[in-house]
Amino acid sequence: MKAGNDTQISEFLLLGISEEPEFQPFLFGLFLSTYLVTVLGNLLIILAISSDSHLHTPMYLFLSNLSFADICFTSTTVPKMLVDIRTQSKIITFAGCLTQIFFFVAFGCLDNLLLTVMAYDRFVAICHPLHYTVIMNPRLCRLLVLGSWCISVMVSLLETLTILRLSFCTNMEIPHFFCDVLEILKLACSETLVNNIVMYFVTIAMGVFPLSGILYSYSQIFSSILRVSPARGQHKAISTCGSHLSVVTLFYGTGLGVYLSSAATPSSRTSLMASVMYTMVTPMLNPFIYSLRNRDIKGSLGRILLRATSLNTGTTAKLS
Repeated sequence: MKAGNDTQISEFLLLGISEEPEFQPFLFGLFLSTYLVTVLGNLLIILAISSDSHLHTPMYLFLSNLSFADICFTSTTVPKMLVDIRTQSKIITFAGCLTQIFFFVAFGCLDNLLLTVMAYDRFVAICHPLHYTVIMNPRLCRLLVLGSWCISVMVSLLETLTILRLSFCTNMEIPHFFCDVLEILKLACSETLVNNIVMYFVTIAMGVFPLSGILYSYSQIFSSILRVSPARGQHKAISTCGSHLSVVTLFYGTGLGVYLSSAATPSSRTSLMASVMYTMVTPMLNPFIYSLRNRDIKGSLGRILLRATSLNTGTTAKLS
């Protein structure tokens, strides 16, 4: 990768959220707490599903993959940011930047696809309940999950490889806390038409189409719910997809906020804060949404806590 003056560019500077020294301890504590809650919350969701045979259903298979994707999505950016704040270092190598972009795009796309698959699962469960077990058979569920992973990796690889063709100028400062594709393209001295085409393709394929599928699924779900005459039946149908709809709203709402703020005021503080919501706050809230609104998850977590308490009590009694 060569710049216009033929010097070799091997690293970028991540300016982060704030350069004020007095804010660094507060930011470190805040983001470390957010990251730990995110990882712990999503791990508990995965543990609750894997430990309860009653939760080995398509919906919870997709949910456990979504929780794992959220852990990886957050881990792509936050640990590096915490190290930078702690060490007061802003440097990220070009290889490190490409690696971060690859995993960030991959797990972001995976979130999109899994949310779409979960919407389809709810559509079949509510609109075609008699055929649910036939349609959502184990083979199809495994193919949907595997397909989501494969498509996400291939799309991310395409996005990442196109960056290798770029040449960069001497200004290597990225006004962000991670290697954002939009910010990287702004630093390029060479022509970025191919990169922009790929980026728009990825946005449409991994953003617009999945969201359209989700909206269509829920339009059919609500239409089916309105045809259910008893109020109790309507409430039960709504409760089965309430958690997923909340996560979809939060995920796409914050994601849309990032791109709208970037389009309105490029490199602004508003765009940076929207990215914090998208990359950290949303993955942290997802486990709370599912655990608080889902009776099965709460029951499984309660049984795990009860077993852990009993085990701890038994161990204490033996020691005494």
